[in-house]
Amino acid sequence: MFIISLTYKVPLDKVEEYIPEHNHFLEKYYKSGHFIVSGRKDPRTGGIIIANASSKNEAEQMITEDPFYVHQIADYMITEFIPSKHNDNFKLFIKDA
Repeated sequence: MFIISLTYKVPLDKVEEYIPEHNHFLEKYYKSGHFIVSGRKDPRTGGIIIANASSKNEAEQMITEDPFYVHQIADYMITEFIPSKHNDNFKLFIKDA
């Protein structure tokens, strides 16, 4: 599982231009089962995506399709983590749970 942290590197009005395309990108990976949850940071300096990818390489590959990546709207930091404890309702997202 991966935490993908986006940090905007342009003003918010420029970010807003690409929100519809970014949402389309997110929907693709929600439908495929790769994205679990996503949303804005507060304060609004970027966003977070929790992704279920088989490797960091796969997570990096998905990000290359994000319009925020393509148009240099955000920087990305990808952190892998292995859940050791979780709510039972989260079980279907955990490998080997």
